[in-house]
Amino acid sequence: MLRLLVSTGEVSGDLQGALLVRALHEEAQRRRLDLEIVALGGERMERAGAQLLANTTRMGAIGLLEAIPFVLPTLKLQRRLKRWFRRDPPDGVVLIDYMGPNVSLGLRLKRKFPRVPVTYYIAPQEWAFKFGNGGRSNLISFTNQILAIFQEEARFYRCRGANVTYVGHPLLDTIGQLPSRQEALRQLGLRDAPVLLLMPASRRQEIRYMLPHIVAAAAELQRQRPELQVVVPAGLPGFEAHLSRQLSQAGVRAEIIAASDSDQLKACLCAAADLALAKSGTVNLELALRGVPQVVVYRVSGVTAFVARHILRFSVPHISPVNLVLGERLVPELLQEDLSAAAIVREALPLLDGASAARHSMLEGYRRLRLELGEPGVTQRAAAAIFDQVLNAA
Repeated sequence: MLRLLVSTGEVSGDLQGALLVRALHEEAQRRRLDLEIVALGGERMERAGAQLLANTTRMGAIGLLEAIPFVLPTLKLQRRLKRWFRRDPPDGVVLIDYMGPNVSLGLRLKRKFPRVPVTYYIAPQEWAFKFGNGGRSNLISFTNQILAIFQEEARFYRCRGANVTYVGHPLLDTIGQLPSRQEALRQLGLRDAPVLLLMPASRRQEIRYMLPHIVAAAAELQRQRPELQVVVPAGLPGFEAHLSRQLSQAGVRAEIIAASDSDQLKACLCAAADLALAKSGTVNLELALRGVPQVVVYRVSGVTAFVARHILRFSVPHISPVNLVLGERLVPELLQEDLSAAAIVREALPLLDGASAARHSMLEGYRRLRLELGEPGVTQRAAAAIFDQVLNAA
């Protein structure tokens, strides 16, 4: 029996982990191997065939103050994982995103279990942000291989001596044919009128820092364009009540969609949407691949922003993955002090005009982006590389 540990956290990590878990089981069947997968992740990974050691989907934050509530739960989980490893170490470990906890886990594994091969899949975006020390990375010190999802990421780690395989972006495996706009509107119960899609959060801190500005912008856009329909998918179960309260207080007429990982629902939302207001993250790539113009926003606490700028010297030309991959400001980014309802409205109005040059330019940029992300079959290639690594180390 071959045993793998797959470690990730947060909602996006759970989704990517589930896709990989399914691919690993399929690859094991092709190779006629008995496989057991133990996971740090969430319910999606469990449904895909992993035995859940702990649910980490809600244990994620960006920033210093934001991370404090997760310190004790993370320490407890680390102790539990340490006991599990001592009792019965796996044949291989796969780390997916989830930078802080996974880097800490990788470093401990290298010290305590140096013979267990470690693969990092969807590595932290150091290739774009280049934190500290001239852009060097400690990932190379504990990984046996890095499966890169961006071409620039592959170049970054390869130039620093890592064993890197470029597999492409896993979203390519899930972005299928969109329904027609009319069919999408019918399935969502919407009128044949412009649709504004709000995608503010998959973390509670994001609800706190970004939702008020997004909601205020939606209210102003609806005031200027009374026919505008607003649709808000909840990022996590339990977000619905908070979303409903803020939208109602701002006077926004909106349809709230319960949290779901349904590809069919995502396809319908994107086919119906004329514009999205979205937080920075993987969702920007999803919107781009599905052809939805967008305005990107992000904000953290003032303390976190101060430390990042003045102590860590964090400075990047772009933060949205769309802009990072293309190396240009294709989608508008409103970050920290620049984020306001008025700024969102200013960027959004031209994009709501179907004949505008801004909208045409963005959609043309999306076509260039698609060419930069590789080819479908990403999770299959990743699974094969993981098995090759583990079996060669046996």
